Amino acid sequence: MEDMPLPALFEQARKIHLTAAESVADQDLVKKGCEALGKCEDMISKLGLFSSNETKDDISTTNLKYLLVPFYLAELTEKLAKDDRIQILKTSLAKLKEFISFCEAMELVPQEELEASAQGAPNSFADRRALKIARFQRQRAAEAKLIEIKERKERRRRSTRAAALSTPVEVGEEDVLDDDGEEEREAWLTTISLAICKAFDLLEMLKKEEEMLSAIREKQLKEGEKEFSQIILDDRTKKAEAWHRDAAVRAQYTTPAPPITCATFAQDVIEGRAKVSQAHDHKHQPMIFGPQSLIGGSLTNERERMAAQVFQPGHRMPTMSIEEAGLTEMDMMNKWQERNAKMFEEANSAWYKDSPKLGPSEDDEDDDAAQEKARAWDDWKDDNPRGAGNKKLTPCG
Repeated sequence: MEDMPLPALFEQARKIHLTAAESVADQDLVKKGCEALGKCEDMISKLGLFSSNETKDDISTTNLKYLLVPFYLAELTEKLAKDDRIQILKTSLAKLKEFISFCEAMELVPQEELEASAQGAPNSFADRRALKIARFQRQRAAEAKLIEIKERKERRRRSTRAAALSTPVEVGEEDVLDDDGEEEREAWLTTISLAICKAFDLLEMLKKEEEMLSAIREKQLKEGEKEFSQIILDDRTKKAEAWHRDAAVRAQYTTPAPPITCATFAQDVIEGRAKVSQAHDHKHQPMIFGPQSLIGGSLTNERERMAAQVFQPGHRMPTMSIEEAGLTEMDMMNKWQERNAKMFEEANSAWYKDSPKLGPSEDDEDDDAAQEKARAWDDWKDDNPRGAGNKKLTPCG
């Protein structure tokens, strides 16, 4: 089934559908048919055989039969035997609605059905009866037409077989293939019309069955059956957990966390979520451009790295926030003030004010070398006052 082409796969699924419709089919056969029709849907979608802008006249005769795939799938799904019958009904109803909607877009649904669908369910018994009678008449007419087309093809096949192979081609016989093509198109359009009638009847029947089963389940829940109530609670719990889990995943990309700033920290202090004595770390990150799915994630391959570079600004982005820059400048200013205070303290100390006692003593009065060294040191201090070479101490240096 994996390597089968679409026509062969559809033909196999159609035969299973006919077998299931004529008799009680085995569940394995029904599941096989559902699997085949599901693969047909995938292949039709990948091939792009149909478009919402087309009508029935724009579809080729070869592709007309594939319009029946959702209808066949809905009928086979309804025949599945599972514990959760309501879920089976919902799946089948969804496929029926898909089939009817697409046929409506293809202008295949009768006007009476469209008007009835637009007005909703008929309220009066007479209207419902008239609608069912009209639908039944269309169904009988479609079945009779299919029988007529089948008999016509059979007569043509017998006459072609009876003709001698050596008979020369006469005028008009070259159009037999065209007649067969028109006849095949007529047969498939009639089959789709018959399927539309059956789809509306099956849609009403499944809706009533779903309402009845839902009512029974609600009644059992009200009566306090623990088994059903536990199933519902477990289902709701799973849905809530899945919703919160998905929301947490989506929040990483759709709603970025607000940056921690001084204003938010003050608000936290006011509302009691933080204390003044707590250390406040500024974790604001610079703005990141690019696809939302890549923000905050690690770039694992070259494709993601190139995608993250899309719509990047032409200038350099800031590497820190205004608050971080202010804290950095404040730290620099504190260090500068500490260094100045230390320098002023050294300048006011006795070591700076008192000159070094390098004068002659009793032992070295006659030491000319020591005197010359002391004079040279005094001259150098006069020419180079303390702090003259440090431009950072001057305001305009």
